[in-house]
Amino acid sequence: MPQTTTGRPTSAAAPVRRRPKDRKAQIAMVAAQAFSERGYHAVGVDDIAATLGISGPALYRHFPNKYALLVHAAMGTVGGLRSASDAAVEADDPDRTPEAQLDRVLRALIVTTVENRKTGGLYRWEGRYLRPDDRDLMRAEFAAVTQNVARPLREMRSELTEREAVILATAALSVIGSITAHSAALANRRIEKLLLGTAWGVLRCDLAAAAPATTTIDDPTAQRGLAVTSKRELLLAEAVKIFNDRGYHESSIEEIGAAAGINASSVYRHFPSKADLLAAAFHRAADRLALATAAALGASADPDEALSRLSATYIDLAFAHPEVLSVYFAEIGNLPKQERTNLRNVQRLHVEEWVHLLTAVRPELSAVEARFLVHAALGQTLDVGRLLHFDTGAQARGRMQALMLTVLHS
Repeated sequence: MPQTTTGRPTSAAAPVRRRPKDRKAQIAMVAAQAFSERGYHAVGVDDIAATLGISGPALYRHFPNKYALLVHAAMGTVGGLRSASDAAVEADDPDRTPEAQLDRVLRALIVTTVENRKTGGLYRWEGRYLRPDDRDLMRAEFAAVTQNVARPLREMRSELTEREAVILATAALSVIGSITAHSAALANRRIEKLLLGTAWGVLRCDLAAAAPATTTIDDPTAQRGLAVTSKRELLLAEAVKIFNDRGYHESSIEEIGAAAGINASSVYRHFPSKADLLAAAFHRAADRLALATAAALGASADPDEALSRLSATYIDLAFAHPEVLSVYFAEIGNLPKQERTNLRNVQRLHVEEWVHLLTAVRPELSAVEARFLVHAALGQTLDVGRLLHFDTGAQARGRMQALMLTVLHS
């Protein structure tokens, strides 16, 4: 044992603990993953600190508050896509054809998304909690990513208008980003190959040739006929609108009740809690989808026709009530665990209907590969639908269906 100059033993010097140089990056990564998996409001600063084995004050040395963490995480996810696509555009390559450049951009975006699958979708859902100026910055970053795809696409396909190129670029980015919304397992190389082929299929889609939708849907903003008088139905309708506009945690029972014309105490006669109101809205949407799906399948003579009818049905429901789709993707994590599990199971069964049909039409696909494509096709409805402002006109819905079917058949 070491001794002092007086001959008395002394203990060995304790090792000096040093903060790792990348501590801020570690904190940001843990926060991004937690926000992606559980939602911004469900995660506390202490949760993030505990995951890293540090104290709250140690975390605050790097980020002043949880909101600063959200901004850093959201901007980091879309910033990673921007950096990857910018580097691909600027690469020094003697083959400067638009097609070669576009392929480099797609590959760079796919690799980045696959590597960050657990956090890559953060900007898509939790960005709703950003302040307007921060949200504008994030949207500007994503617009730059979209242009990195749209510019070489227009060079390659000179017949496209700028608007059409942006729609196709958004559709391709939606395909790539779709893997952040589900957890189906596949080897990374197979995911990359599947996404690349599907993204290219979408970018080659002929929007001008897309047939207008043959179905008609009611304009959800039109006021005609008798109004709904059931307070329960009014509460469900108003709650979804408010959740979509303000976010679940920023919405109150008082606000929802006022929108439906009743006071807060009366709301509780119909729904025990705000979470029960959210769950009821989701189950109502799921019931509508189940009925529409059954009708589409019953009217189909073969799997190919069934996919066509199902896609048209899904678009009609989504475009008539876009706030339901948006709230589902953004707020399902706020449900109690059992309700969340139940709804996930309902969604899984719906997806499997599509998978069964798609593997019948394309037997070369495994069930897992088909699952990836189905999720990508369904995700188009929200991502591209937003760009189309959920236009219920026949032309917009026809283009949307052409993109969905292209994803499935690419």
